[in-house]
Amino acid sequence: MRHQRIWLVVAMLVLAACNRVDPSYSGIDVTGAKFGKDFRLVDPDGRVRTLADFRGKVVMLFFGFTQCPDVCPTALLRAAEVRKRLGAEGSNLQVIFITIDPERDTAALMREYTVAFDPSFIGLRTDLEGTRKVADDFNVYFEKIPTGKSYTMDHSAFSYVFDAQGRLRLVVRDDLSVDQVLADIRTIMKFSPSA
Repeated sequence: MRHQRIWLVVAMLVLAACNRVDPSYSGIDVTGAKFGKDFRLVDPDGRVRTLADFRGKVVMLFFGFTQCPDVCPTALLRAAEVRKRLGAEGSNLQVIFITIDPERDTAALMREYTVAFDPSFIGLRTDLEGTRKVADDFNVYFEKIPTGKSYTMDHSAFSYVFDAQGRLRLVVRDDLSVDQVLADIRTIMKFSPSA
């Protein structure tokens, strides 16, 4: 009789595992990736911030620069719209903008730039060597491109999404719509609720 109960429990667990629905995303599911584990950067108030500071929230992180003419503002506008459409749940989404141009993107400029999209957005920075290290940790490409007497920055245009436990879950392409990103964020929130 005891063996029958054990086999019944085992059979129920197997059936439950078979019926488990894994989430699907429009973004690239990178759950378990070996890159993008953490960062150590400075916010506009001079505080050193790491991923652990945002534990309990879903984090959407983007690398760019404040003089970017198109990709960066588009990504941040999309993130702001996602946060707005989340309604009350929007407070559980933290958007972080990391500059790849610390030479021009001062702390004051980073604050002004991110707040223009949403008051809750945070801009982070460090020196050029630290910027290169964190970009490499996230497999982010960037390069300074001379333009006459000035320069621009060429860079990869992905957003990274972490769940509420601080695990990298998604890489979001720049061609995804607000609706697609919103659905992905809601799925992340559902399958990894706040701690």
